Amino acid sequence: MSSAAFAPLAGCALLGALNLASLFIAGLRLRRRVRLPPSSRQPVSIVCPLCGVEPFIEATLASAFALEHPEYELLFCVENPDDPVIPTVRRFMEGHPATPARLLIGEDRVSGNPKLNNCVKGWASAQHEWIVLVDSNVLMPPDYLEQLLSRWRPATGLVCSTPLGTRAEGFWATVECAILNSHQARWQYAGEGLGLGFAQGKSMLWRRSFLEAHGGIRALGAEVAEDAAATKLVRRAGRRVHLVNSPFEQPIGRRRATQVWQRQLRWARLRRITFPLFYAPEPMTGLPLPLLLCILGCLALGVNPLLAAMALAIIWYGSEAVFCRSKCWPLTWMMVVAFPVRDAMMLGVWLRGWTTGSTVWRGNALPLDAKPALSARSR
Repeated sequence: MSSAAFAPLAGCALLGALNLASLFIAGLRLRRRVRLPPSSRQPVSIVCPLCGVEPFIEATLASAFALEHPEYELLFCVENPDDPVIPTVRRFMEGHPATPARLLIGEDRVSGNPKLNNCVKGWASAQHEWIVLVDSNVLMPPDYLEQLLSRWRPATGLVCSTPLGTRAEGFWATVECAILNSHQARWQYAGEGLGLGFAQGKSMLWRRSFLEAHGGIRALGAEVAEDAAATKLVRRAGRRVHLVNSPFEQPIGRRRATQVWQRQLRWARLRRITFPLFYAPEPMTGLPLPLLLCILGCLALGVNPLLAAMALAIIWYGSEAVFCRSKCWPLTWMMVVAFPVRDAMMLGVWLRGWTTGSTVWRGNALPLDAKPALSARSR
């Protein structure tokens, strides 16, 4: 075999092996949920920032009030006193008087991150040592707190959950589920399995004494994204970020192509500025690059690359489908069709992510070329 054929085919084989290895490691790391003994079910404060009425807000709020935990409190944080979500929150609080819950309104501008600013008052008001910061679009299972607490170890600094996209309506919502589930969640679990755990801002379980000893909640404003700041803080402290045994659901609903693109572009730009060394090789996690190498190798050998390319795609996406099925994650024929669309979109997102020094969140421009100042205006 000539070197012109060997190099691209070897590269294709290496990337294919890396893909299969990530599925294998993530598959081993994802486990069934465990039960904690009653003595380990510590009291927990749940801080939930809210902004506007989201499509599944009724379901996610209901799940927060239905947790099977002996002692917990809910702290709902809203920045604007005119926010339309406030009546909904108050209705749920009135309907569940047995669950300790408070609605906190106002903003503490401690960073350039509006979500973090919104959470500060909740952190300050929390009554318990264990505190969860959770996004309002997370669908909490009844054992939500138990699953977070069960992953805490002596060397743990933070326990998180990646979002598991569910309840997709339409093709582009399915593409977003394909991005969240068997791509992002899979690689995060594979990384954690190798000791490279990254924080995920959807659900973050903190021990108050640990975070306070390392700058408190304001220290999470050291980066434009609080989960990036959390990852670096935990690693500097010599601790690890752990993931729950099985991710928690995020209902997706309906999406347009532009919504998926803009959402992924925002996250890509944040990854690029906070973890550039991990962002740079991201194209190696999708099929386009190994597919190109396969075609180049076949052309160098003088053979038709079509059959080889088709076989590679079947193996690549077939193994991903098997992974989803084995974990009982959403899998339909539309999802399988979404896999290659996802990879093509994510390659475009990756390229676009290098070209700007800003991003947009809820209509606010975020400069990414410099560290956010603690006194900066909320994004």
